[in-house]
This record gives sequence, structure tokens and C-alpha cells, in this order.
Amino acid sequence: MAKALELPAPAGSAPSKEGSLRWLLTLGLLTLLSAAVGGGFGLVMVSGIERQVEEKYKALPPKTEVASTYKGNIAVKKLAAVVTNLAGSASDWVRLEASIVYRPGEEQQPDVLASETRQDILSYMRTVSLAQIQGPSGLLHLREDLNERAKLRSKGVIQELVLETLVVQ
Repeated sequence: MAKALELPAPAGSAPSKEGSLRWLLTLGLLTLLSAAVGGGFGLVMVSGIERQVEEKYKALPPKTEVASTYKGNIAVKKLAAVVTNLAGSASDWVRLEASIVYRPGEEQQPDVLASETRQDILSYMRTVSLAQIQGPSGLLHLREDLNERAKLRSKGVIQELVLETLVVQ
């Protein structure tokens, strides 16, 4: 009968345990080495950046007091709340509380100035629609318009109209 031929297994085809252990150990050491080098490089970079920031901070001139936008003799008067409906809608109401920053003088009485300013705000708010005061830009425009009207009404006595609260319902 025919005898089956047995061929020898090629050399190196089956990985030895010793060879694969060496590869794993080498890869592990390279990984640890790269992590250590990367971490060290990161620490060196961070400390260098911190040093540069500290040097720039020390080079800045010392802080002085903030200059006030208000000069001279000033006073603050709180206005009575303004409650009115908005233009074009009977259901949209607004409540606005504000104060005026003004220069006190003999020619202007603060109560009269506050009443005139409040009446002017009331008249203006009745002409404004809800869409005009929505969002940050709407609030900014409202504030600028009211400031301009208050300055014109008082002939420059009022330096600023400060909006304290604005509630729209």
C-alpha cells in the first residue's frame, strides 16, 4: 500500500512563546518611554508658558482707579415706575423702572425733572412695538433712545437714564 509522505513543518511558522513575549515587552517599554517623553515635554512647555505670562503680567503698569464717566457734582433720582401698553397691541404691557443721573442746580428741581422725564418715557413707550424691544439689540436701542430723549428734555442736565428693570407681559 501507499505510504503517506509526511513533510516537515517549515521552520519559524509557529511563533514561539519566547519570541512573542519579547515583542510584547519591547512594545510595552516603547509605549512607556513615549508616554514619559511626551509628559516631560508637556510639563516643560507649560512651565515655559507660565513663566512668559508672569513676565508679561509683571511688565504691565500697576492698575489705577477706574475713571468715572461722571464728573463734578452729580445726584441720582429714582423715577416712579412706568406701566403702559405697547403700540399695536392691547395685550402687551410693559413695566419700566429707571433712575436719572443729573447735575443738581438751582434752575432745575429734581422732582419736576423726574416727572417730566417719566412722562416722556411713558409717551415714548406707547409708540414702541414688542418687536422693537426684543433681544439684546432691541434693549440697547431702547436704552439709547431713552437716554437721548432724557438729555434733550433736560437740556443736558440729565447725564444718563439708567434702566433698572424692564418687564414685558
